[in-house]
Amino acid sequence: MLFLHGGPGAGCSPEHRRFFDPKYYRIVLFDQRGAGRSSPHGEVTNNTTAHLVSDIEALRDLLKIPAWHVFGGSWGSTLALAYAQAHPQPCLSLTLRGIFLLQASEVDWFVHGLRHFAPQAWEQFVGFLPESLRGNICNGYWTQLNHELPEIRLAAANSWATYEARSVMLRTNTAVPAPPGSGGSSAGSAAGASGSAVGLARLEVHYMRANQFVPDDALLRGVDRIRHIPCAIVQGKYDLLCPPITAVALHAAWPESTLQIIEDAGHSAFEPGIRAALVAIMDGRRTTSQ
Repeated sequence: MLFLHGGPGAGCSPEHRRFFDPKYYRIVLFDQRGAGRSSPHGEVTNNTTAHLVSDIEALRDLLKIPAWHVFGGSWGSTLALAYAQAHPQPCLSLTLRGIFLLQASEVDWFVHGLRHFAPQAWEQFVGFLPESLRGNICNGYWTQLNHELPEIRLAAANSWATYEARSVMLRTNTAVPAPPGSGGSSAGSAAGASGSAVGLARLEVHYMRANQFVPDDALLRGVDRIRHIPCAIVQGKYDLLCPPITAVALHAAWPESTLQIIEDAGHSAFEPGIRAALVAIMDGRRTTSQ
């Protein structure tokens, strides 16, 4: 069982094992380049989707795993699709949540469209940047994330991560903060944690500004290569970070997949309805695995 975290840059946490029955699955949590326990933290050199796909195959070879189920949410769904399309043979199934395909329209929604639903968070997000850098928000944040002063770099990372975290769940539960990487972000109180925020912000901005696919809808066009693989899609109806339109588009391109829209959920995998759906899917896969 391969778990692919969100972000990019969010990293894995022990809570991510809870979607899978440990009596049945060998659970592999993969901290992608620059994220989690991988080092150097937040590094963007030689960090592209192609590098990550190659890393996954190297990991599978290292662990001598002939085939595995692949599970990913948010950016993890992007990477799961890219990996499966490059290496369909070892993929027993795909379980995808909060679909994100790194299309220009999705990036534009994140940096501009969210203001329609979270105007105060968006104003703070943009207001952090000097006025001269607000013409291109991603480039502006990249400038500040590479500022010569470490306090500016850290403040930029925290501003980016906080903006994302404020929209990760439909209902905020301060008593049980979601673990880092529960969605596309360091969700909940973890968003303000300086360590996770730096990796998350640097890698998200890096991928959004320089690593989109060509053509833009490459992952939708590549579905024919993986159409035979069982695929389950779980999507929160009120997901502000990765709106349902992308999950619906993926399912339309891949009608052999299943799509569950969770009525009372946003983005996070740890929202009750999404969590229950994902656990049920993975429990069901136990009877169909090789």
